[in-house]
Parts: sequence; C-alpha cells; structure tokens
Amino acid sequence: MPTEPIQIALVDDHRLFRSGIASLIAGFNRYDILFEAGNGKELIEKITAGFIPDIILLDINMPVMDGIASAQWLKKFHPSIKTIILSMFEDAEKVLTMVRMGVKGYLLKDAEPHEFENALIKVAAGDMYYPEFVTRHLLNNFNEDKSAQIKLNPREIEFLRLTSTELTYKEIADTMCISVRTVDSYRDQLFEKLQIKSRVGLVLYSIKNKLIDL
Repeated sequence: MPTEPIQIALVDDHRLFRSGIASLIAGFNRYDILFEAGNGKELIEKITAGFIPDIILLDINMPVMDGIASAQWLKKFHPSIKTIILSMFEDAEKVLTMVRMGVKGYLLKDAEPHEFENALIKVAAGDMYYPEFVTRHLLNNFNEDKSAQIKLNPREIEFLRLTSTELTYKEIADTMCISVRTVDSYRDQLFEKLQIKSRVGLVLYSIKNKLIDL
C-alpha cells in the first residue's frame, strides 16, 4: 500500500533559494512541498488557514518575523510539527537557542544535497539531525554538573549507547529485544532523571561520561 507523502513547508525570504530547495526536494521520494512562505508571519497565516505541514524548513534570518520567533510560536501552538533550521552560518548561540526550543534539525544552506535528504529522512522518522559543528557547540556548552552522581542501571546504559548511533528508536527496540513502548519509557525516564530534553542531550551525556568513544 503506498505511503502518503510527507508534507514540507519551506520558509525563507529568498525566492531563488526557495525555488532551488523545492526543486531539490522534488527529486527525493516521499516528499511534497505543501507551501512556501517568505517569513514567519506568512508561515503563521498559512498554518492558521489549515495548511499543516509535517516538517518545516525554517530560515533563521528573515524580515517581519525571523526563525527564532517562528520556532517559539510553533513550540507553543503546534509542537507536533517538526522543524529543521536553515542557516548560512555556524552560529553557536543561535544553535543552542534553537535546540532548547525543541527544533529537530539544523542545516547549513550550503550543505550537500544528500545532507538535506538525510535530515528529512531522520526527522520524518522521529529522530534528530545535527551536523558535526552543532554537536561540537553543544558539547562545549553542556553542563557537566547536572550529570554528576547519577546512578544508571545496565539497561539504561545500553539504551544510552544505542541512542548515540544512527539507529531509530524502533531499531533500538529490536536490538534490545524490547517493545517500542518500553524504549519510549527508557527515554522518558532518562529525560527526567538526567534533566535532559532531547536525544542530542542523551548523546552528550554519554560522551561526557565516557559511555561511548568518539
């Protein structure tokens, strides 16, 4: 039975860039461009009118309403929509701000086409996509104190190590011979125990505590 295409919204104030990305995505399987917008205000108008995408490719720097303000609105009113940030720069401060808002991915605008496709695949599957420079910034800014003196059982440690791979949560469940619901339970318990809000945070905890090798 054919799978419904994943609906993409493309939000960027440069029409030529939007056109190029739309053409690129048209060459991928399973994705349709639901709508385009030139700024956050136009994005909100589209969503309010009933056009609800699965994934938003969102530029940070836009007139009228920028990507940060747009991500804040999305987090408040449509947290189920997955957001991938687009940026021209490796901006550590903005990266950290967007991660705290729960964005699912971060792409540089000059990324290779396969990186765009990989980001869409991972985010559509419920995972996160951050290039190496983002992980580096996050690691440098991760609070070591919050993870001190926390005791983990062997299954939690195994789960943490697997989250640091490219496996999806379903594949982690298969590897651990448990249900997806049990994996979700491990994840939520660790989020609470470690005071972490994302899979990236779990990976950083593993790195800081030498549970995985770089």
